[in-house]
Amino acid sequence: MPLGPDTVGRKLLWSIALPGLVVALVGMGHFWREARVAVQDATQVESLALAEFVASTFTLPQAPGAAKAHEAVTEVLRSDTRLFRSVEDARVLTPDGIIRLSRQPNEVGQRHAEAERLMAPGPEAARSVGGVTEVVRPLGGPECGSCHSEEDVPGASVLQMRVAEPALHQQLTDMFRGALGAMVLFIVLLALLTALALHFNLTRPLRRLSVAMGRAEAGDLLVRADARGTDELARLGAAFNQMLARLTAMKAEEIDTHRDLEVVKEKLVLKEALEVRLRELSLLFDVARSLNATLELDELLEAITRLVVERLQIPDFSIMLLNVEGLLEVKHAWPEGRGTEGLTFALGEGACGRAAEMLKAVYLPDLADRTSVFARRGLVEGALDTGALLAVPMVHMGTLLGVMNFQRPEVASFSAEEIELLTAVADLAATAVKNARLHAETVKLTMTDPLTGVPNRRHLFQRMELELARAQRFGMPLALLMVDVDHFKRLNDVAGHRVGDETLRHVCDVLRVRVRKVDTLARYGGEEFVLLLPQATKEDAVEVAEKLRRAVADNVSLTQPGLPGSHVTVSVGVAHYPTDANTQEELVDCADAALYCSKRTGRNRTTPYEPGMEMHPGRERGPHAPAADAPTVPTNTTPGGVAKA
Repeated sequence: MPLGPDTVGRKLLWSIALPGLVVALVGMGHFWREARVAVQDATQVESLALAEFVASTFTLPQAPGAAKAHEAVTEVLRSDTRLFRSVEDARVLTPDGIIRLSRQPNEVGQRHAEAERLMAPGPEAARSVGGVTEVVRPLGGPECGSCHSEEDVPGASVLQMRVAEPALHQQLTDMFRGALGAMVLFIVLLALLTALALHFNLTRPLRRLSVAMGRAEAGDLLVRADARGTDELARLGAAFNQMLARLTAMKAEEIDTHRDLEVVKEKLVLKEALEVRLRELSLLFDVARSLNATLELDELLEAITRLVVERLQIPDFSIMLLNVEGLLEVKHAWPEGRGTEGLTFALGEGACGRAAEMLKAVYLPDLADRTSVFARRGLVEGALDTGALLAVPMVHMGTLLGVMNFQRPEVASFSAEEIELLTAVADLAATAVKNARLHAETVKLTMTDPLTGVPNRRHLFQRMELELARAQRFGMPLALLMVDVDHFKRLNDVAGHRVGDETLRHVCDVLRVRVRKVDTLARYGGEEFVLLLPQATKEDAVEVAEKLRRAVADNVSLTQPGLPGSHVTVSVGVAHYPTDANTQEELVDCADAALYCSKRTGRNRTTPYEPGMEMHPGRERGPHAPAADAPTVPTNTTPGGVAKA
C-alpha cells in the first residue's frame, strides 16, 4: 500500500478526497432528486391531461343510432395507441365501488379493493408511487349529462388511471447511475493518483526524514537527511542536516570536554590524595617537632594530648605508659578532671590491654556491641560507652612503652587511612617517650650520686646558686650544713670498701628522712654530705645539724670486729647567709672551716662558723686545707662512690 496508516499523505488524501466525494455525491443526489421530481410532475400533468381527455370522451356527441358513450370510452381505454401506451390501468367506478369500465375486461362488474379510498369525496388528485402515477378524477357532472338525464344519473362516479413513468425517466435514471459509477471510478483513480503523488512527493521524503531523525535521536549524529530538491521538505532536510552538523561538532566538543574533565578529575583526585598526604606529613612533622621540643616526660605527654585533641579532633583521649609493675597506667587523659590519671590496666584487659599484649592496634567500631572479645572497661563512672574506640600500642624497637586510646562518640568513625595515621603518631610518640626517658636517666646519672641516690656535687652547686639568688632577691636567710663521717678512711682500710659503701648509704638514709622537702641533701665528695636549708636562721640550722648528728650516732652502728667503736658518728659544720658569707664560694668555705673545726676539736660534734676559723695554724692552704689530724678529702671517687685509699 503506497500510503501507510497514520501518515501525512493518507491524512491529506482523506482530507481532500473525502470532502470531494461527499460534495459530488450530495450534488448528484440533489440533481437526481430534482430530475425525479420534474419527471414526476410532468408525469402527473400528463396523467391529469389524459384523465381529462378520457373524461371528455363522455361529452362527445353521439351519432344517431350509435351506441352509448360507454362503449366508445371502453374502446379508448383499451386502445393501444401511443397516447395510452403508458397507461397501465384505467377504471371507472360507480358510487358503490363497482368497476363499470376497465382496460381489463375481466374486472368489469367487480368491486375494487380500494373502493373506500377511491370513493372518498375530494377533488381531482394525482400521486406518484414506485414509478407509477395514479390519477383519481370524480365523474358525474357534464360528462354524464350527454347520455343521462339528471334523474338517470345514479350518482358521482370516479375515474382511476395508473400511468407508468415515461421512458425518459428510466433513461435519466440510467444516465445518473452511469454518471455515479463514472464519478466513483474517477474519484478512485483520482485518489490513487493523488496517493501516488503524495507517496512520492510527500510521504516517502517525510519517511526518510523521520528515519534520519530517529537515528539521530538514537545517538547517530553522523546520519544525514535527503536534501535534494527545492521544496519545503528539501529545505527542512537541509536545515536538519545543518543542525546535525552543529550537534556533531558540539558532541565532539563534549567528548573532548569530558575527556579533559576526566583528566582534570584524575588530577584533582591525585591532588586531593596528595593534599591529604601532605596534611598527614605536615601533621606528623608538627608532631615530631613538638615532641622533640622537650625532653621532659610530663611536658611531652601534655604536648601529645594537646596535639591529638586539637589537630586530630579526638574528643576522648588517654595515653598510658607501662609502669615498673608491668601495668598500663594512665598518665594523661582528655577531657581533664575526670580522675582517670593513675588508673591501671593489666596486659590483655580491655582493648588497650589487648593492643599492648598483641603489639597491634585494636579497633572497636561500636562500643555498644558487647559481643566483642575486646570489650572496653570504663575508665571512670559516666565515661562514654558508645561510639568507636581505637587502641594503638606505643612500641619502640620491639619494646612496649604504652598505649594511646582514641575515642569518638560516632560509630565506625575511624577510617583505615586515619588508623594508619594514628599508628604513625603513636610510633613518633613512642620514640619521643623513649628519648625523654633516656634523657631523664642521663640527667639522673649526671645529677645523682649512684651510690646513695642523692644529688651529686654538680647538682648541689646548681641548686645552691638558685637558692642563693632567691635568698638575695627576697631577703631570706639560707643555711649550709657540711657533714663528714668520722674515721671513714680507717673504716675503709679495716673493713673494706663494701662496708664503707654500706655505711655511707645508711648515713644518707638517716639524713634524707629527717630533712624537709624544700631542703637539698647532696653528696659533696667521698664521705662528705651537704645540706641546703632555705629560709632557716643560723640557730635553726645549728639545731637541725645537731639533730642530724644525734640521729646518725643513734641509728648507724657497726658490728664488724676490730673497728673503732660500735657506732658511726659525723661531724657537722654550719655556715649562714648573710650572717657569715654573701657569695656561694664564701658560704662553702665558711662551712668547710667550721667542719674542720669540729674535726680538730674531737669529732662527733656540730660547729657553727665564727670569724677566724679559716686562719687556724693547721690550715696552710686556705679554708679548704685539712687539719693535721683530719682525713684528707679525696678529689676522686671510685665507681662505688667511696674515696680511694
